[in-house]
Amino acid sequence: MPTDAEVSRDVAQEAGRLLLELRSSFGPVADKEAADALRKRADRESHLLIMDRLTAARPDDAILSEEGKDDASRLDAERVWIVDPLDGTYEYGQGRVDFAVHIALWEPAAGILSATTVDLPAQGLTRSVLDDVAGPPPLPTDRPIRIVASRSRPPASLPRTVELLSGMLAEAGVTDRGVEIVDVGSVGAKVNEIIAGRADAYVHDTGFFEWDVAAPYGVARHYGLVPSHLDGAPVVFNAMPPYVTDLMVSHPALVAPLRAALQEAAAS
Repeated sequence: MPTDAEVSRDVAQEAGRLLLELRSSFGPVADKEAADALRKRADRESHLLIMDRLTAARPDDAILSEEGKDDASRLDAERVWIVDPLDGTYEYGQGRVDFAVHIALWEPAAGILSATTVDLPAQGLTRSVLDDVAGPPPLPTDRPIRIVASRSRPPASLPRTVELLSGMLAEAGVTDRGVEIVDVGSVGAKVNEIIAGRADAYVHDTGFFEWDVAAPYGVARHYGLVPSHLDGAPVVFNAMPPYVTDLMVSHPALVAPLRAALQEAAAS
């Protein structure tokens, strides 16, 4: 019998392949109406596939999916799968590569996420708790520190945070190359930029849902990054409603100065 982590990885990868095949079958998306039709169908078909596979593999578990109808009975479940069948739906419809499939297992009694997977099908890449990891490399000294943010809803205080953090890092002798902002689509794709060494932190303060966060949160922690609320508190899942107010995912060496810069920027 496959382990939970194997189920998570295999189902996410199968859903990722479906999304690529569906987008390819649509051909060139010429207008907004066609792109919206593609996005709607992809969300639905990926959801149905994941629900079918998880229900077959773990019939006694609850499932919280972005595309499913929420059921309050999950609050009493011993195991809850938290699923985003297509994170980065807008980017998917644009033909971009920064979309993902998220699958994670929350075990309320232990308060832990397990079996987390972020599949990035258009990048031919899967990040999973099954991966062998050596921990993050040192902070870069040959480029600016990079903070990933939403292109549509970045924190209002982020420019001031960047200014403050740049000064803190220069004063501490960490780097004099400054700090810059980069925008990426899916939360899973954002976390992957940090894992891949192309960015160093991700911040978000305007809220989103548990299915956006759970799998990237677990994968980030597996890779030695530090995920939390902006104030350092851990994110707790399987709430009603399933809403997460804010999130920071950071290289461990950047946690303290970034959090200090965020707090100072918010207060100014």
